[in-house]
Amino acid sequence: MRTRRWETLATERVYSTPIFDLHRRKSAHPHRGERDFYVLSAPGWVNIIPVTARREVVMVRQYRHGISDFTLEIPGGMVDPEDPTPAEAARREMREECGYDAQVIIRLGEVHPNPAIQPNLCYLFFAPDVVKVGEPNSNPGGAEETEVELVPLTDIRPMIASGRITHALVITAFSFFDVYNPPAAR
Repeated sequence: MRTRRWETLATERVYSTPIFDLHRRKSAHPHRGERDFYVLSAPGWVNIIPVTARREVVMVRQYRHGISDFTLEIPGGMVDPEDPTPAEAARREMREECGYDAQVIIRLGEVHPNPAIQPNLCYLFFAPDVVKVGEPNSNPGGAEETEVELVPLTDIRPMIASGRITHALVITAFSFFDVYNPPAAR
């Protein structure tokens, strides 16, 4: 039996939050009949690897409510409607979260964070020779608890291997970085 696509018959938003909407999708398959599936609709996301001229990665230690603990991450977040491109969203997140900027933003690629239940993409970028241009723009009334940390680029692989860096999309960004090794990273 050949694999076949499911046909979407109807989609209904059943719940909405500031960061995602939950949709019930009624789909039909020629051999499996009709079924309901649930999809989390979210905007695109971005992650950016900022590296200083001293070969230090500018990272953010932040509290994550899903695990009730801190993670060590690269700057990232949602692509806002007013962001002209994912690259500009990545630049905005880098400036907001750590106060650094770069002349050049290099696209590394994009991935589906969880294609089983999410249709969005996470866009991955690299920023060479970043410089501090200000302080992070933490919102005192907001929910983010963050701290900027400079990590030698040579420490990243051991930190992933030891479990000090556990965020899947951060590890994915470094994987793309290693595979494509942009000329500005050499």
